[in-house]
Amino acid sequence: MRFKVFLIKYAEIGVKGKNRGSFEDALVKQVRRALRKLHQSFNVYKQPGRIYAESEEELEAEDVTGALSKVFGIVGICPAVQLKEGEFDDLALSVTDYMEKMYGKDCDKSFKVFARRTKKSYPMTSQEINEALGEKILDAFPNMHVDVHEPQIPVYIEVRDSFINLYTKIMPGPGGMPVGTAGKLMLLLSGGIDSPVAGYMVAKRGCKIDATYFHAPPYTSEWAKKKVIDLARIVAEYSGPIALHIINFAEIQMAIYEKCPHEELTVIMRRYMMRIAQTIAKKNECLGLVTGESIGQVASQTLHSMAVTNAVCELPVYRPCIGLDKQEIVELSKDIGAFETSILPYEDCCTTFAPDHPVTHPNLERIELSEKNLEDVIDEMVEKALATDEILWVRPE
Repeated sequence: MRFKVFLIKYAEIGVKGKNRGSFEDALVKQVRRALRKLHQSFNVYKQPGRIYAESEEELEAEDVTGALSKVFGIVGICPAVQLKEGEFDDLALSVTDYMEKMYGKDCDKSFKVFARRTKKSYPMTSQEINEALGEKILDAFPNMHVDVHEPQIPVYIEVRDSFINLYTKIMPGPGGMPVGTAGKLMLLLSGGIDSPVAGYMVAKRGCKIDATYFHAPPYTSEWAKKKVIDLARIVAEYSGPIALHIINFAEIQMAIYEKCPHEELTVIMRRYMMRIAQTIAKKNECLGLVTGESIGQVASQTLHSMAVTNAVCELPVYRPCIGLDKQEIVELSKDIGAFETSILPYEDCCTTFAPDHPVTHPNLERIELSEKNLEDVIDEMVEKALATDEILWVRPE
């Protein structure tokens, strides 16, 4: 069955009080963005507690629900029929016609009617609608039966001010908050599993994302760069367009490798990445940095290492994966469609220059002392690295 109207449900937005309207407007904007890929004309509008996407022509439900399934803020997508308010017999006829088109005259499934009135002047109560429509459905479909606990077909009737919504399917949305309602963050994006998941998680909380990737040619290949761009595109399916900043980090890495103790290489490298990403973040009005770190996952992600890394940051550093184990992160990566790309065998600069025996409990004073070996060259190198900033606007496919 094809539909023109899609009822969109939200959850958290409904408790936002006086700010609720701005969150609804943000969700309307994100719904319009997502539906553009269908190349159809939609009227997207809001009413109390609901958002609607109405097409000029009937469309396959799977196409529309698929486009909306990655819009944060949505908890349910309902292909619906909007009925004009009239006599109950007209409503009952419309419901049985709908049921026949959806499930066939010989349907033998269980059902339950869930009626809800927001228009309290309607002449029947919700319970009266439930009972009367239930009888009409049983008369029209003798093989069906009522199950009030776990119906196979829930029949939803919403009596609104100017129309009645009818639907039986609620396709799940991703939840969260609409992107753009919580400010902007800078994601340190690598070619691994964790950082795309971290980007997804902060986008789900309403954050817009920019990203920084540290490239180290010739030690990392163009395939490694393409892999990161592909990962950014996957995250952009949820977050919207991402400004990806690609920084040539090779000269700085070689200087660290040549002038600093090798067991400290990863920590010192991370500190300079954070410095550079923070500079780009401030320039682009980001409110913090985001990484994919998880406590204890690798040597550079111990509490000691993260504390030493944080010491160079003025902006807050958000680590949404910090309490997840690796398998949980892998499952999220699979859920968002990033895993197969993340495991492609193209190493980034973090892994290419990883020492054999990295320090796991670095001391800040000792790390700062080691960094003094770079004093004569590092400021110029950082400026040169920032000058290599290649900005790619990565958009969802």
